[in-house]
Amino acid sequence: MLMTGDWELDHTHHSSSGEVRWAALGAPDRPPVVLLHGTPFSSYIWRAVARSLADRHRVFVWDMPGYGASEKRAGQDVSLAAQARVFTELLDHWGLTGPGPAPSVVAHDFGGCVALRAHLLHGARYERLALVDAVTLAPWGTDTYRLLGDHAGVFERLPPGLHRALVREYVASASGPGLHPAVLDRLVEPWCGDEGQAALYRQMAQNDQRFTDEIQGRYGELDLPVLVCWGAADTWLPPERGRELAAAIPGARLRMFEGAGHLVQEDAPAELTAALLGFLGE
Repeated sequence: MLMTGDWELDHTHHSSSGEVRWAALGAPDRPPVVLLHGTPFSSYIWRAVARSLADRHRVFVWDMPGYGASEKRAGQDVSLAAQARVFTELLDHWGLTGPGPAPSVVAHDFGGCVALRAHLLHGARYERLALVDAVTLAPWGTDTYRLLGDHAGVFERLPPGLHRALVREYVASASGPGLHPAVLDRLVEPWCGDEGQAALYRQMAQNDQRFTDEIQGRYGELDLPVLVCWGAADTWLPPERGRELAAAIPGARLRMFEGAGHLVQEDAPAELTAALLGFLGE
């Protein structure tokens, strides 16, 4: 049965970029795993994978500032640099820093950049790292994404109905086979209304390729097991990017998912979950 309305983040952390909503699944004594979403998404895209991983792991999920159920406000810093700082804060808040076991991290889309910046620039420790259709190598961003970001002030003034239709078409293009209408509605909803509409274009305007340029030359320094997962039908970040990323990281393995687009979590959830369970359980 498809479930779209039963995903709730029941904890709040007051971060340097505003209130962050988060949740933890699975027993506290299990190995920790943190899931990072990208744009224009939220932790909701991880719901099926998170529940499956929670049978063996303590799974942490969160909506980044400016996304999903977390705080959205004018003047908010929601850049990739800010998200990496907030992620580092959260790891400490969750007790995943210090002498205890380091968490494994699974990061999608620009969550990949966030996880890599936290590790390479802020010293965050990870046991393992899985990068799923990750924003990591220049150039990135679809033509639509760049257009919206370059003219954020114009698109913020779109009539609500026109804005909703635009966001719906944009989000739908992230899937290879297509999203269930109820899932698409859930992914679009946080970006609607006065607060959501402004938040969407705010994050697009702030995200810049320089945030990956600053770390791209350091991927060869990664000294931990890395799995690169990619949708073979990804039109947002072509599969060649996945191959390039795996080649840039010492010892990284690459797993392609046939027929899946950018949202592998929606297009091939069982296959992705199996790959992650195998990787995390090694």
